[in-house]
Amino acid sequence: MAAVKDTAKAQKANGQVLAFANLFIEKVLQSGKEVDFETRLDLENSVRDLNDKEILAQWQKFTQAKDQAGAQNEVKNLLKLLVQKIKI
Repeated sequence: MAAVKDTAKAQKANGQVLAFANLFIEKVLQSGKEVDFETRLDLENSVRDLNDKEILAQWQKFTQAKDQAGAQNEVKNLLKLLVQKIKI
């Protein structure tokens, strides 16, 4: 019974991480325009809803990047971390 609960919990977490990654890719990477306030708020709420300190910390590194090169590097780190968080 515990294994079933653990599997269900992992699947829920995976779904949340994938939903955030999809939202981020769609609204930031593929948008081709400046990210508006509503989108930023939606992304911020979504990342906080993951309840993952490591992902939140990496998100903050991205959002606090000082220049475009730094932001691009932090995006790569964020996407890598999101993929690593998905448990099979």
